[in-house]
Amino acid sequence: MSKMQFNRRDILKAGLALGATPVWALSADKIQTRPIPVSGEALPIVGLGTSQTFDVWGWPWETWSRRDLIERFVERGASVIDSSPQYGTSEKIVGKVIEASNSRADLFIATKVWTDGRAAGEQQMRQSAEVMQAGTIDLMQVHNLRDIDVHMATIREWQQEGRVRYRGITHWQASAFDDMMAAMQKHEPQFIQINYSLGEREVEQRVLPMAKDLGIAVLINRPYMRGKLFGAVKGMDLPDWAKEFANSWGQFFLKFILSHPAVTCVIPATSNIDHLDDNLDAGVGLMPDAAIRAKMASFFESL
Repeated sequence: MSKMQFNRRDILKAGLALGATPVWALSADKIQTRPIPVSGEALPIVGLGTSQTFDVWGWPWETWSRRDLIERFVERGASVIDSSPQYGTSEKIVGKVIEASNSRADLFIATKVWTDGRAAGEQQMRQSAEVMQAGTIDLMQVHNLRDIDVHMATIREWQQEGRVRYRGITHWQASAFDDMMAAMQKHEPQFIQINYSLGEREVEQRVLPMAKDLGIAVLINRPYMRGKLFGAVKGMDLPDWAKEFANSWGQFFLKFILSHPAVTCVIPATSNIDHLDDNLDAGVGLMPDAAIRAKMASFFESL
């Protein structure tokens, strides 16, 4: 059991014991969408990451539990699921779930190319499309900017051939943001994927404003800093002033991200259906305004 799962489960159980509204109580509300700038296509603002959480052996019960998760995900109106060849068996497990549930048409499939050289990149992208049962890949991203000149050229060709719908680039470290911004200008990606949270706010200064100015959609990874944010508030009650827009710490953290005007979709990873519902509930209801966002940031900095 990971620290993230343990901390979050404790926090959710504590809330229920105190009579808080259950995490599934808002599930009837529809998740908000935002347009992909380059096309206007509506994208639900909460998606699903698969790093670690879908990297399993593939025993039947592991696939069944993730099938239940994806069925719930689709039922709630979500669609964006993000993976990578770097994530072990995650792409393969996503593909097994899609095959078993016939859910491909309901999903926006994003994955990545993470290798060197054109031939290796093409082979990896073909394999991703095959194992994920994706057909046309909705979003192909150059993972951590690796061999970006070569892969972005290939992805553009695949877009022209109808094998990929959107192109993107990713990173998760603030030390790479200068390179990310240079790539945004040079390669004109239609998506970027970056880390952003109350504990990692470096992208607010330059990357997010540039994405908004250039009309680039933004996916957010590491929204909980691998669970560190839950550790920071363990044993604490949600502030009264936050209960107008959040029903849990998870929603508090996600709504800080989602209330930024440059953010298109956040992709927290989970294999727990209660955590999934809690994450998706962050995509409904009120969002913090600028004043509340400042208060949230100040609150977290005081911990």
